[in-house]
Amino acid sequence: GNMSFSCLEPQMVPVTFLSSSSYLALPGTSGQEEVSISFQFRTWNKEGLLLSSKLHQASGGFLLYLSDGKVKISFHKPGKAQSDITAGAGLNNGQWHSVSFSAKRNRISVIVDNDVTSSAHASIPLQIYSGDAFYFGGCPSSGNISECNTSFGGFQGCMRLISIGNKAVDMISVQQNVFGNFSDLQIDLCGIIDRCLPNYCEHGGECSQSWNSFYCNCANTGYKGATCHYSIYEQSCEAYKHRGNTSGFYNIDSDGSGPLGPFLVYCNMTDTTWTIIQHNNTNLTRVKSANRENPHTVFFKYSASLDQLQATINHAEHCEQELAYHCKKSRLLAKPDGVPLSWWIGRTNETQTYWGGSLPAVQKCACGLEGSCIDSQHYCNCDADRDEWTNDTGFLSYKEHLPVTEIVITDTDRPNSEAAYKLGPLLCRGDRTFWNSASFNTETSYLHFPTFHGELSADVSFFFKTTASSGVFLENLGIQ
Repeated sequence: GNMSFSCLEPQMVPVTFLSSSSYLALPGTSGQEEVSISFQFRTWNKEGLLLSSKLHQASGGFLLYLSDGKVKISFHKPGKAQSDITAGAGLNNGQWHSVSFSAKRNRISVIVDNDVTSSAHASIPLQIYSGDAFYFGGCPSSGNISECNTSFGGFQGCMRLISIGNKAVDMISVQQNVFGNFSDLQIDLCGIIDRCLPNYCEHGGECSQSWNSFYCNCANTGYKGATCHYSIYEQSCEAYKHRGNTSGFYNIDSDGSGPLGPFLVYCNMTDTTWTIIQHNNTNLTRVKSANRENPHTVFFKYSASLDQLQATINHAEHCEQELAYHCKKSRLLAKPDGVPLSWWIGRTNETQTYWGGSLPAVQKCACGLEGSCIDSQHYCNCDADRDEWTNDTGFLSYKEHLPVTEIVITDTDRPNSEAAYKLGPLLCRGDRTFWNSASFNTETSYLHFPTFHGELSADVSFFFKTTASSGVFLENLGIQ
């Protein structure tokens, strides 16, 4: 046969309170001993008036409002102490939240999001009878409506599913001016804007917002500014030294306001300022029983990521890392087929067969370049393969290969064969970007350059970036 069905869903008509002067006034039934109101709202603002009404045959009334993201209800009457109760928390997160408010005689109850744990109940020294009007979101600016006198502004956000006395309010009738009245409302649309999507706060800054703007919390990010853009740390030890700092541990931000975060280094501020970046294996380590099939492989983890290290190395004028290989019958390079017996890997993840003090693309140790190896037929001291301790030690200084991330040793499995290695920290000096710029942080800051006394002409050029409205760029007190 035939079948028919229908599914009637409640009509959901949201309204938007566009400004702090917006309001929705709905009539109530005056004198009832029970007040029951429910609605849903969403907003970004921590503060705002949600609902207010005057009590029947009594001066005074009640306010239901947001304060610090919580729903609060305040009853007031001349000669009586004001009564407040609070429910919910974090309700200004832009999501829909429901509020159910009921009052009968002197007993009141408010439930947020249908959650028993987010509800509040209280008895107040005041008999409650409903008034003849309920104001949602704010109050009319004209007239003296005492129940709307409040120190905080009107609600800015959206509401929907408003019910008074368990009867749903028909917002289309309100829109057609058949029921109630309103001002500065947008009906049948929730016009809330998410100003944190996309998130303009950089470097992990926490975005929060209000109806009109957004804010970035930069705490513990290492950055400052409206969007956590500017690093609070210097880019190099050189920059710290020129601010008057002495040797010690400092956070540096090698790419300034770029995506890389700050990291901790030691700044040795002697005549030459060195940036020292440690790794997890700085001790002299002995190696035995390693061969091609079972090599000794060690990985080095630094106190910064490889991207952070690369930025630091790129900005430095010079970087180096000492690599020491101590050996007794343990060769580095010598093998008939030309394949090295030990090697190291740097930042580019490429196998390197030159050792401390030598140069890239030259399969030698330092003594091989200098012609000072203990056996002139080999290019490393260790390749002499003698049954006594010797070493090949020196600094690796080709920046594109630094730092050393891995060492592989394979020739310590013969009788009396043994080796030991030690890799020093990454050392960098100079700042290629620092010398091209200067920051003037106070009104008494200056930069002085000597000139040739009595020169007939002088050409001076510079670029500047400033937020100051006035200031002296250039002054010469010795003009003849």
